[in-house]
Amino acid sequence: MTSGRPGAPAAVTGTVAEVVEGVFATVAEVRDAALAPTARDGLRAGRPVLGDDVRDLLHRPGQLAVGLGLVVAPRPERGLPLRLEWWQVDPDGGRLRTLEPDLRPTSLGYYDYTAAEWFDVPRRTGRRHVVGPYVDVHGTGRYLLTLTEPVVVDGEFVGVAGADVSVRRFESHLLRRVDRSAPFLLLNGEDRVVLSTSPRELVGALVSPAEVAAGPAADVPGVPWRLVPVDDRSALTA
Repeated sequence: MTSGRPGAPAAVTGTVAEVVEGVFATVAEVRDAALAPTARDGLRAGRPVLGDDVRDLLHRPGQLAVGLGLVVAPRPERGLPLRLEWWQVDPDGGRLRTLEPDLRPTSLGYYDYTAAEWFDVPRRTGRRHVVGPYVDVHGTGRYLLTLTEPVVVDGEFVGVAGADVSVRRFESHLLRRVDRSAPFLLLNGEDRVVLSTSPRELVGALVSPAEVAAGPAADVPGVPWRLVPVDDRSALTA
C-alpha cells in the first residue's frame, strides 16, 4: 500500500465522505445566504434572493462545484413561477454564466424541475440528497453529481440549495487521494458506479444485484453510497 494514502475500505469511505461533506458545506453556505433575505422579505417574483458573494463561491480555491445556487418552489397562487438562481462555470473559459433552462409550461422543451429527484427528495423528506452520475440534458449537458438540501423558512419549504459537481472533477480529485492497489467500486443507491478503480466497470455503469451481493460492502457515511471490493480476475470479491 502506498504510504500516506488511505487504502483500507474504512479509510477510503472516510475520504469519500470528507470530499462529499466539503461540497455540502458549500451548499450550506448557499442555503444560509438564501435564508436571511427570504425570512426578512419573502420570495417575490422577479426579485433575486442570492447576491454576488454566492456566485463567487465557484471561484474559491479547491472548490469542486461547477455550478450552484437556489431553486425555488413555485407558488402559483402567490404569483411565484418556476425559478432558478443558478450559476455555472464555463468549461471553456472559466467564466460564470447563469443557467437558463426552458421553464415555460407551454414549450416543447419545458423543464419541470419539481419532478427531478434532486428537488423532490429534499421537499418530501426534509433531508439533503445526492443524485448521479447523470447527464444534465436540461441544462449544461455535463455528466454530473448534484447535491441538494432543503431551504425551509418558518416551517415552509421554499426550495433547495444545491451544487453540481462534474463526475470527471470528482473522480480525478478522489483518485489523487486514495490508494488504488486494491480495486474497488463506489456505488450509489441504484448500484450505479460513482467511482471505479477497476477496468472492469466504468463510471455510470449499472452493476448487477448478484455481483453487488457477492461483495462485502462498506457504507459511506452521510450519503447512500457504498464501497465494494473488486477482483479483476473474476467478479466482485466474494
